[in-house]
Amino acid sequence: MNLSHPSPSCTTVYQQAEIIAHKQIAEATWRIRIVCPHLAKTACPGQFAMVRLANQNDPLLARPLAVYDVFADDQKLDHWQPTPSSSPIHQRNQKFVDFVYAVGGKFTTALTNLRPGDCISLWGPLGNGFETPAVKHLVLVAGGIGQTALLMLGRDFLAKVPSGHVTFCWGARHADLFGHTEDFVNHGMQLSLATLDGSKGFHGTVIDLLDNMDKENAFEATAQPAIACCGPEGMMAAVAKWTADRSFKCQVSLETPMACGIGICFSCVAPIIDQKGNWDYKRTCIEGPVFDSQHVDWGTMI
Repeated sequence: MNLSHPSPSCTTVYQQAEIIAHKQIAEATWRIRIVCPHLAKTACPGQFAMVRLANQNDPLLARPLAVYDVFADDQKLDHWQPTPSSSPIHQRNQKFVDFVYAVGGKFTTALTNLRPGDCISLWGPLGNGFETPAVKHLVLVAGGIGQTALLMLGRDFLAKVPSGHVTFCWGARHADLFGHTEDFVNHGMQLSLATLDGSKGFHGTVIDLLDNMDKENAFEATAQPAIACCGPEGMMAAVAKWTADRSFKCQVSLETPMACGIGICFSCVAPIIDQKGNWDYKRTCIEGPVFDSQHVDWGTMI
């Protein structure tokens, strides 16, 4: 399968950005919109920014947040309204960036206290993002908060492959953890949900959902899909095995903890297999976060 990489050459910039909207969208999940033209114009699917609380040293370290979506300056700011899927991601007038994050620690808890008019500090875009697969069917697979890395890829794919289609599969523990699923639907993607407790969508894991879709011939043998995945490591390892068993190509976006985002601290290394079958540690922040799923040594990873 031939792949084309969407990333233009760009320069990482450190800056402060004003918050213009910020609200909770699901259980322990928030969405924040900032004014940041440089990031909006240069970020590609799968890239991220390192984010800090502006003018504060506690917590000291920044946190990586995937660029969820970007918007032009004619966007209605009082609605979380997506751009049409046929619109190219990179436009000269793009100005706004959305992040979606789960609250789970000191930084994200403090972040929820910020309001429109406040600022955050950030540097980005960072990392190597997703390649746009040359196929007709793209399947996005998310677990937990993994949807944050996938929306822009689906939108970019549909803009580049008008005759293609995107299926978005999202697994969570229960229904209250799903937030703004309409973003994917409004961009023209087919939505399939799975919950462990059966409270919404398919009852089971996202792998169970994929198995069920496979039984229903959702993945035609004559037009094999490409897979893009983000979520907990155990789930991504299972997706990697599931795709390998079917000879589907799969890219994964690793959620390895990071401290600097620019390759200096070596805190985000992941075991990646080389062409000789040996593995070595690669920095997720600059050599990832996106890797071929078959190049990750999952046994060492988890």
